[in-house]
Amino acid sequence: MKDVMDKLLKEKVALVTGAGSGIGRETALLYAVNGAHVVVSDLNEAGGLETVELIKAAGGDALFVKADVSLPEDNENLVAKTLEKYKVLDIACNNAGIGGESNPVGDMSIEGWKKVIDINLNGVFYGMHYQLPAMLKQGKGAIVNIASILGQVGFMNASAYVAAKHGVVGLTKNAALEYSAKGIRINSVGPAFIKTPLLDQLDEATMNMLVSVHPIGRLGNPKEVAELIVWLSTDKASFVTGSYYAIDGGYLSQ
Repeated sequence: MKDVMDKLLKEKVALVTGAGSGIGRETALLYAVNGAHVVVSDLNEAGGLETVELIKAAGGDALFVKADVSLPEDNENLVAKTLEKYKVLDIACNNAGIGGESNPVGDMSIEGWKKVIDINLNGVFYGMHYQLPAMLKQGKGAIVNIASILGQVGFMNASAYVAAKHGVVGLTKNAALEYSAKGIRINSVGPAFIKTPLLDQLDEATMNMLVSVHPIGRLGNPKEVAELIVWLSTDKASFVTGSYYAIDGGYLSQ
């Protein structure tokens, strides 16, 4: 990496959950490109360490901390390790999530419901619960929570995912009301269907169907989402808080 003197996030400390692949990895890489020290977190240790190596190979600085975001204690430890290494936490991207069980509400298993809610919604709450006190101590910070287009509309056989992502949007708005006057901006991003490992298990017919429901005529790629996340994390977005940003190839305009 070239000198970070002209970079938007020079010497900032950014934490990314679910950074072992997909949107999380691209976000971590782009934070580093813009000069940030990056705390890479994932339950998938191999993927997380690979992201760290990619950052270091490009001349950046990164630390891996394994964490299951569905566990409050793992979120607490993640922030503690960040502060132990870097002393501050400037930015957090709560990205970790799963697709989960596909079934109508009446057939959805209790275990399947709880797993999605625990990771996709509770994980965001637990993350902010420990990130916010660290940011309050320095009187500033930026948090970006990854929701989905399904934080705005329904999708058959995905009730837990839809409920969790609607919850992330509401939680983000509420936290922004509570903390924006204290120097902490909090926003959410709603990607449509993006080419990530979450879609790897889908057959060709299903993939073609997903492409067809995006007016732009294709799926998104993780780097496109990362560009929006990083912008929201910088002072370029200094008057932006409590907002939901769709990045969806026109999906929600239908």
